[in-house]
Amino acid sequence: MPDWQELVRLRLSGLALDSREKEEVHAELAAHLEEAYETFCKKGLSEKEAIDRTMEQVSDWRDLQAKILIARRGDFMRKRMQQLWIPGFLALILSTAFLMTLQEVFGVKPRMVGIGQGTILFYVPWLTALPFVGVLGAYLSLRAGGSRSTMMFASVFPALSLSAAFLLMLPIGMIIEQVTKNDLSFGVVASTLLSNWIGWIAVPGAVLLAGGLVVQLFFGRTSSSRDATISGETTHA
Repeated sequence: MPDWQELVRLRLSGLALDSREKEEVHAELAAHLEEAYETFCKKGLSEKEAIDRTMEQVSDWRDLQAKILIARRGDFMRKRMQQLWIPGFLALILSTAFLMTLQEVFGVKPRMVGIGQGTILFYVPWLTALPFVGVLGAYLSLRAGGSRSTMMFASVFPALSLSAAFLLMLPIGMIIEQVTKNDLSFGVVASTLLSNWIGWIAVPGAVLLAGGLVVQLFFGRTSSSRDATISGETTHA
């Protein structure tokens, strides 16, 4: 019987995937070809005829390679959406909506710490809610199969998004002002926000990260234990 693993490896040698994914593809396709070969042999075909019929199932290896790449990249984007972008944006929407509700509906004012230029503004009720937002983002990422690093990114996504917005505000504002010939004071606003980065980014980011770490330490450990138990039962079976 042919070495289907080696045959597939040679025919798909140009597959542009990382080593783990490439081995998975080789193993899946080799198993499929071997199953087809055994089926043809059971039907009474000679070894040569069974091999020929099996090889006919892949008429164009280059076309198959291209289809595999497209499928794998589609899987990667779908997983990235489920594991990072959806949990992250949901955490961002919840944190922003809660802050706006505190400001507009309940009239909550920031607490000022420090004096003069060193004054830092904190929305204490907002900060107390952020750990739960971080927990939600990390947990949704975990449920979608996200890695530890992806879980952490999902949990602190609101702080990262705010950082990006602050950094982009100044150059975008300058461009708009040049085009419209109007002084929109984007630079002043951006400088003011960046000067208070501790209250708007550093502390909220740390609080969100704390929520993500709780999920990683508790739910991640539980998931790992469950996977180990299932793996052990499969081995013994």
